[in-house]
Amino acid sequence: MSRFEADAREVLLRRRRSLSQGAAPPRPSDPAARWADYESMPGPVPEGVRRELADIDAALDRIQQGRYGTCLACGGPMGLQRLRAIPEARYCIACSGHHHHAE
Repeated sequence: MSRFEADAREVLLRRRRSLSQGAAPPRPSDPAARWADYESMPGPVPEGVRRELADIDAALDRIQQGRYGTCLACGGPMGLQRLRAIPEARYCIACSGHHHHAE
């Protein structure tokens, strides 16, 4: 894991903890445990928060698998500036507009 990936992982984990209001840190290798974390959150969780948590977990998985920073659409590099701004980004800037409208 590169230094940049380690830093991104820490940012993502902090954001996840903040969103889940003190829930246990993610266990990237166990999706069922992550779902249990979501279910244990106090009160109803807005869909936007659930989606952001899922995006964060997906980014953490990509870091663990060595695929962080690679666009899921074209396979090209996303660029450090994009990842610094949006660490959970799935697509490069060129592909993000197309996929954002498709979702």
